[in-house]
Amino acid sequence: MQRRARPARATPSAETTLPSRLASLLLLALLLPPHRLLGQAVAVTISGRVQDAQSKAAIPFLVVQLRTERDSALVGGRLTDATGAFSFSGLTKGTYLLEARRIGFRPLRQRVLVGELSPFLDLGVLALDPVTQALGAVAVLARADEVASAMDRKSYSVADNVSQVGGSALQAMAALPGVTLGQDGRVQLRGSDKVAVLIDGKQTALTGYGSQAGLENLPASAIERIEIISNPGARYDANASAGVINLVLRKQDQEGVNGKVGLVGGAGALWVRRENLPTIRPQFQRTPKVNPSLALNRRKGANNAFLQADWLYAPTLNRNEFATRTYDDGSVVLQQVKRNRRTDYATLNVGVDHAIDGRNTLTVSGLFNREKILDWGDNPYFNGTATPASRDRLWQFLEDEVKYTAFGTAVLTHAFLQPGHKLLVTGNYSFHREDERYDFTNTLPTLTGTDAFKLLSDEHVVDLNLDYTRPLRQGRVEAGFKGRRRSIPVNMRFRPGVASVIDPGAGGWADYRETIPALYANYVYEGPSLELEGGLRFESVHVDYEVNPDHNTYRSDGYRYDRLFPNVRAAWKLDDSNKLSLFFSQRVDRPNEVDIRIFPKYDEPELIKVGNPALRPQFTTSVDAGYKASWRQGSLYLAVFHRLVDGTITRIATQAPGSRLLYNVFQNAGRSRNTGSEVVWQQGISDQVRVSANASVYENRFDAFSVVNRYPVPVNYAAPNERLISGNVKLNANITSQRGWETRLSGMWLAPDLLPQGRIGDRYALDVGVRRSVQRGKGEIIFNATDLFNTMQVRRTIRGTGFRLTSVDYLETQVIRVGYSRKF
Repeated sequence: MQRRARPARATPSAETTLPSRLASLLLLALLLPPHRLLGQAVAVTISGRVQDAQSKAAIPFLVVQLRTERDSALVGGRLTDATGAFSFSGLTKGTYLLEARRIGFRPLRQRVLVGELSPFLDLGVLALDPVTQALGAVAVLARADEVASAMDRKSYSVADNVSQVGGSALQAMAALPGVTLGQDGRVQLRGSDKVAVLIDGKQTALTGYGSQAGLENLPASAIERIEIISNPGARYDANASAGVINLVLRKQDQEGVNGKVGLVGGAGALWVRRENLPTIRPQFQRTPKVNPSLALNRRKGANNAFLQADWLYAPTLNRNEFATRTYDDGSVVLQQVKRNRRTDYATLNVGVDHAIDGRNTLTVSGLFNREKILDWGDNPYFNGTATPASRDRLWQFLEDEVKYTAFGTAVLTHAFLQPGHKLLVTGNYSFHREDERYDFTNTLPTLTGTDAFKLLSDEHVVDLNLDYTRPLRQGRVEAGFKGRRRSIPVNMRFRPGVASVIDPGAGGWADYRETIPALYANYVYEGPSLELEGGLRFESVHVDYEVNPDHNTYRSDGYRYDRLFPNVRAAWKLDDSNKLSLFFSQRVDRPNEVDIRIFPKYDEPELIKVGNPALRPQFTTSVDAGYKASWRQGSLYLAVFHRLVDGTITRIATQAPGSRLLYNVFQNAGRSRNTGSEVVWQQGISDQVRVSANASVYENRFDAFSVVNRYPVPVNYAAPNERLISGNVKLNANITSQRGWETRLSGMWLAPDLLPQGRIGDRYALDVGVRRSVQRGKGEIIFNATDLFNTMQVRRTIRGTGFRLTSVDYLETQVIRVGYSRKF
């Protein structure tokens, strides 16, 4: 039985505004030197086996030495075991000489090139014989800096981004080179929001399956590093054409008991940037932020147990958008969409690594999350002028939502005798519940009504993965299988009141079911001057969307496809410091369940969002060329790229006939293109100053298209060809003083960009962070400020058949934080 609708609750009071944004100071600050973002070095292992060339018998207890070619310095020596096997680990990039001697055999001396791709290489069988010929060069991955040597990814340590400590994963990602936030706060890579976000290399309901979810509340304190993979290989799901962002959670493996505890506190919305329109409740101000975190690890013998716990309490002025709707008949509507939000977000990640024996390891872990959201919303609508007398409607609501996520994974790793030769068997189960209730108060000039709706959604996902890797003499082969079964039953119940905009005939139930078996194979070759990587992924996708037969507009639908997705990379090493690389790939973006969800959403009663069960995947072909130059104190990376998208997925807003209500519906808008270039530069100016810069320029083009929005009644919409050049610039600086203080400055400017029905304006901000190590390196204190001068605003212009909408969102972006952490 549904409970009675409650009137919307009151919110904290507002205060007077401070001076407007300091744009000139921001531009001056952006001229300050930028900072460095660090990547992680990769340790490399080479292995082989020595045998008698004539008898083929293993040669045990043979001394094998590895020296540098440049000066013959000894790197290390090993004794072969009873099978003649040996290995050297922890190698860095360079050219080496492998030597082996024994009385009665001709000495072996082989040149070994440590390259830039595979972390494990197999030298194969080395034969000692009076006539043995020297073997060819071998390539091994040695290190990776900000832009990986294969030029398919970038890696960043979250701890180095002191200006975002205590914030969310979304804020940490938005500060990285090449990453921007588009409409609705979605992460974009190179101007596209078709990005998959993984946790420890796996898709979870916490961050969305092939989409983006929960990033604005996931604490950055839980993350060790962020990997941006712009050209994912065949091992990754074909979903997400713009690339993959992998969030690597914190995990220690030191002997004994160790860990880290931290606490960050702060405040946002320090002043009112624009006063409310008349007759609504105050905006949130001086919103408190609290982020405690705890990491524990215990390693003893064959077992390693770990725990990471984070809690983020973050009230925010989540949205504060002022808009004007102008209709072709001359009528004008002024409106404000204000959302005061209180969020409690708790995350717990626990697990155990157990070495069953010398060749088999079992890892079992669980990730648990509870997110509680309370939204107090005020949406006033005025005819022509913003005065109490001209107010046509005041729509107020309380959103009470709880989300629960549980993700369990078990990984069995079998290591073969050869280092790096392994088989992984992974089983994952993910559960996500969305329990949401809205209570509305609809105040009209002559009456007041109350409305409500209740939504319950349970997502179940089961994955089974097999991943096989075998090192080769000059590269590696990878192959695997992935099977997924996903189901999302959703139940929506509407309770309309007097003079309600709610459509009770659009409620009921829907059931989303997805089955995806996939196979992949990948081959990597690396020679002294040439690198090749080729992969192929086959996916058989079957999606069924069963809809309540009483729904007044939509019917059951679905789609299926069986398709190959190739990817190819070729690179030429001009010398040890310069490389050219080419990429080609084909990928897909499947509609997420919320994109096809049949239930309208009424947080804005006059701009109503709804899904589309007839939505189909969009398919993307990408070509990318890159050049990387490295030197002792820095590097430069240049890239040009082109993406061709068929069946572009986007929202289209149309006006209902005889009404001023707008309906925003997902559609396939035809063909689009994204062409541009990117530059990443980093340089050490001195021992105390490191700088980096990132810039991208791209053109977005949309071909002419026409669609029909079928909800609530069919409405045709046609758009002409559109094109716009956009881009972004980010400048960063890390400055370390002789007294141990480290300061980080980060400035960004995002150029205007194209939307299928309009444009989004330019945005800019400056972040700053300071930290110092204390207590002999055990402790650390931090201070940071995001959007220091409070300049970040989101301006949009939307054009539709019969109307034009312009808006500016003054949502909370400025936050000041202080914090302390200690290792033990």
